Amino acid sequence: MIEQIIIFTDGGSRGNPGPSAAGFVLKDKCGNQLYAAGIYLGKNTNNFAEYSAIVKSLETASEIGAEKIRLYSDSELLVRQINGQYKVKSQTLRPLYTQVMELLSGFGGWSVEHVYREGNEFADELVNMALDKKADVIFETSRENQNKDKPIRLGVLISGGGTTLINLSKEITAGRLNAEIPIVISSRAGAAGVERARKAGLRVVVIRKNDFDDIESFSEKIEQELSAAKVELVVQAGWLCLWRIPSQFENKVMNIHPALLPGFGGKGMWGHHVHQAVLDAGVKVSGCTVHFCNNEYDSGPIIIQRCCRVEEADTADTLAERVFEQECIAYPEAIKLFIEKRLSAATGKVEISR
Repeated sequence: MIEQIIIFTDGGSRGNPGPSAAGFVLKDKCGNQLYAAGIYLGKNTNNFAEYSAIVKSLETASEIGAEKIRLYSDSELLVRQINGQYKVKSQTLRPLYTQVMELLSGFGGWSVEHVYREGNEFADELVNMALDKKADVIFETSRENQNKDKPIRLGVLISGGGTTLINLSKEITAGRLNAEIPIVISSRAGAAGVERARKAGLRVVVIRKNDFDDIESFSEKIEQELSAAKVELVVQAGWLCLWRIPSQFENKVMNIHPALLPGFGGKGMWGHHVHQAVLDAGVKVSGCTVHFCNNEYDSGPIIIQRCCRVEEADTADTLAERVFEQECIAYPEAIKLFIEKRLSAATGKVEISR
């Protein structure tokens, strides 16, 4: 029995009606992928494919012993119908709707929520894979393989939109990063990343610096939560608060900065401010830096840097887009090197072994 399974579903038809397919991804509450599939359905409508994805995902969740489920679909129509806000008028869809409700009643608890397409990319990818092949595609993670290559436990620290967090979650879901995220810590209760993390099925704890008398007690609370979650590597993902890194996490806290350190770093240098400073300085190359953290802003041994050109017509926003493309590559790469035990910072500089 698995306490809770997180499900992402999608469906599509090329022609509506036309060749159609259903896609779904099942994850445990730590974000580990348990099962993913694209199911070819033949000629049908978009809504038929969307409902079929939900039916097949719930059947699979039941088979692998889910006690409770949280399901996300990017079809607002279906979500509203399942939650009783809209009626199902289509005679073609009503049998599928009835099947969905019967399957949901078999779980100890359930929720069905809307997610925007950007948070549902792997399910969408599975739909297109099945359509392209005109056949089913299955990605199954056996219990034996899960135990053989145990994923590293990441604690992710956020302060804003959570874009880097969601990118890492996608890498994990797609099977490209052997990790799990048992805890996300946010320094702001109202940060957009809090809701995005929860929609991705991740546990979020809010720890606000202003709620503590000093940086020591603030840092101690962070350490307590990370230790309780058995975190092996701390990943700062748009985290804006300085905290005292305890000895147990020495060279086990990473940060990514949207510039090539040591330039354009320090307090106040984040997001738009960094990119505007780069443009104002007239430099010709920018990029991102992944580094181990110490107890100073944007300081510590550098692990990876990736570059991009600064164009004459750039604004802070256009430059940010190209830098983020490099961030999406650099951070997972640095984490993989850590997982493979190829990083050493004993000399104060990071050495990468082959």
